[in-house]
Amino acid sequence: MADHFSSPRARRLLFAIGLCALTILAYRPAWNGGFVWDDDRYVTHNSLLTARDGLQRIWFSVDAPSQYFPLSYTLLRAERALWSLNTTGYHWVNILFHAANALLLWRILVRLKVPGALLAAAIFALHPVQVESVAWISELKNVLMAFFFLLTLVVWLEYVDLPARDKRRWCLYTAALACFALALLAKSTACTLPAALLLILWLRRQRISGRTFLEIVPFVVFALGSGLLAIWWEKYHQGTRVLPSLGLLERILIASRAPWFYLSKIFWPSNLTFIYPQWKINSTDPSAYFGLLAIVVAAVLIYFARRSFGRGLEVAALFFVATLSPVIGFIMLYTFRYTYVADHYQYLASIGPIALFSAGATILTKRLRQSNWVGAAGTAMILGSLALLAWRQSGMYRDIETLWRTTIARNPNCWMAYNNLGAIQIEKGSVDDAIAKYEHALALNPDYPEAHYNLGAALLQKGKIEEAVRHCETALRLQPNEPDVHVVLGNALLTKGDVDLAIEHYRRALQVRPEDYNAHFNLGVALQQKGDTAQAAVEFKTAQELGPNQER
Repeated sequence: MADHFSSPRARRLLFAIGLCALTILAYRPAWNGGFVWDDDRYVTHNSLLTARDGLQRIWFSVDAPSQYFPLSYTLLRAERALWSLNTTGYHWVNILFHAANALLLWRILVRLKVPGALLAAAIFALHPVQVESVAWISELKNVLMAFFFLLTLVVWLEYVDLPARDKRRWCLYTAALACFALALLAKSTACTLPAALLLILWLRRQRISGRTFLEIVPFVVFALGSGLLAIWWEKYHQGTRVLPSLGLLERILIASRAPWFYLSKIFWPSNLTFIYPQWKINSTDPSAYFGLLAIVVAAVLIYFARRSFGRGLEVAALFFVATLSPVIGFIMLYTFRYTYVADHYQYLASIGPIALFSAGATILTKRLRQSNWVGAAGTAMILGSLALLAWRQSGMYRDIETLWRTTIARNPNCWMAYNNLGAIQIEKGSVDDAIAKYEHALALNPDYPEAHYNLGAALLQKGKIEEAVRHCETALRLQPNEPDVHVVLGNALLTKGDVDLAIEHYRRALQVRPEDYNAHFNLGVALQQKGDTAQAAVEFKTAQELGPNQER
């Protein structure tokens, strides 16, 4: 029996079970966490998950509330059918995918003969910087994408290890391409995978011939198509057109600073928060170029260090930068409206530094006397600390109010958090407190349209109609096509007695968002006041039909 459990396969199985169990326990505070922030757009208020034609629209329309992530929405639709709005099921799916990703990473690093493969997988699984991708229900798309990204690498390694004449090679090649397509359909940031394929070959010192490049061309075509679609979607359906334009120099400065930020969070994961302060980029300030200069210096040092450390150092650095490249500033993202960085952006990219650290630590301990004791103690300390930090960070996602209060505690100038906390206070009936939160948000960012129309709605509850109208008009000037602005302004005008103008704003809201049951209902009220009872009945019926889909 003892011999049976001491076999390599049995040990690997025990390690895998232990790693999964530890990962699941580290996320215990998130097991029953609530829906947060845009989970309403993805799950609770997403009619694509409940409508009869929802599956068709997920794959063949532009109705998705975010980018084109049809595989992620399909899985969310299945989850919605399984456990409705019970958040526990959603969280467990994310956690299990995360644990599976750690196991896939372990397998890849073992195949690449990277020292400390198990340590790297454990650090990846337990690192608190990954909590945002795992504990936030909407980030299913991130862990799902990573699963198929890593699975593609596993299959690719099997493919390149087979002899050229082996008939199974093309089956594996097709499987790798299919896995990559699934990764892209989960989230388009998987488009960096072709670079990882080349890095694997280079690390293993395999010959990269013209035939090799031809084999990678389909992956590149898939990646380019997905990337271009994502850029188009961000611009025309996510609203990046309304963002202040950043010049090429500003984007370069942001992109040169972001990798150092992410590295700092990997090696010293303190003050992790949901929304980080947005950097002020001033191209005339010499200090703004420190990141760029540091990258040049690091590139030179890595180039010369490879003679002593081999290609591993270069591969880790290149994988890190390449995998981050879609989200570090060169391409405009809607999130740049309030921050240039986020923990979930480096979910996959963190593998490079983590694997490099684990390999270095493993090699170092083997060179020391009593290395078994030193290695075990060091590993226990690192993994124990990371697990505790992940546990603590998971608690941030307990509920939406905890999320925003913790964000404000760690980023006091986060105007978005104050606005969103104000919305929570409105739901609790604390109108005066909500007004204070909205006013604080506007003090931090006077050009924040959501805070203006939210403040307008709160003031309307207090009977301050003229102030409500003024704030809604400001919001409309800042964001003319926002349907919520038109609805709130319509409500204020209807209260004021200007029925015709209120009807106009309700209809403008429905032009942008035809499924807005609130706008339909309020339009019905306005039409009823105007005496058009027949059309009012139509609007009430439409609101009744749409309402349950919005509330479930």
